[in-house]
Amino acid sequence: MKSYSAFKRVWFITGAARGFGALVAEAALAEGDAVIATARNPDALVKRLGISPGLLPLKMDVTDSEQIHAAVKAAVATFGRIDVLVNNAGFGLLGAVEESALSDVRRMYDTNVFGLLSMTQAVLPQMRQQRAGHIINFSSIGGYRSAAGFGVYCSTKFAVEGLSEALHDELKPLGIHVTVVEPGYFRTDFLDASSLSKSAHIIDDYDETAGAVRRVAATLNHKQPGDPARLAAAMIQLVNAETPPLRLPMGTDTLAAIAKKNALVEQEMNAWAALSASTDFPE
Repeated sequence: MKSYSAFKRVWFITGAARGFGALVAEAALAEGDAVIATARNPDALVKRLGISPGLLPLKMDVTDSEQIHAAVKAAVATFGRIDVLVNNAGFGLLGAVEESALSDVRRMYDTNVFGLLSMTQAVLPQMRQQRAGHIINFSSIGGYRSAAGFGVYCSTKFAVEGLSEALHDELKPLGIHVTVVEPGYFRTDFLDASSLSKSAHIIDDYDETAGAVRRVAATLNHKQPGDPARLAAAMIQLVNAETPPLRLPMGTDTLAAIAKKNALVEQEMNAWAALSASTDFPE
């Protein structure tokens, strides 16, 4: 194992066996950085990322607090520090809000929200001690604007965005950066059954909304416009930035969606400004 100082940066990446997590891990290793790569199946990590002095593959489920703390302890014992935390682990749920089974919703929140929160809380003592670090929370185009068919999934990403905004303000004085990354549709396996659950209960009244999204999603799989390798390369640029952004939209579809929502919010705010202002106590 190389000495601590041999690595410019030490990354801790959740959900690193495939998708964005694996690609970011590969990009970081190619930079000569160290990577703690975690997944529920550690064999999949080695199969994808190989074996190298800068790689520490660990079995970890973000819904298991004991595994999280053991992984953080092993990371610090091995590399001495954690410079970048990438909260990437998560999955989606396709279906109308009413169609979504609460058991599926809770399982998704356990991973997408509570898992991310637990992971962040476990790493923060080390980063506060260092007075340095960068937390990168993977959100989505759906973390900025929700849409039919993905409402519950988007709600988990809205939660991630809210946590990230607060963390940004709380940690900036301590020298720790926080960025929420908002990918649009990228050519990963997100639309595969391994990453996207579908509501078993289908209600005919939602056929033109959530049902239409369900049909379109089936035709988009592995035909999405975004290049995952380019996103991974962008993460290297992000951590090298002196002043990284709070939000980083990824893909022209995300940029367009954000502009469209901002315009709608501005339009409605102006249209209803008089009523909104009328609720103050009179002077």
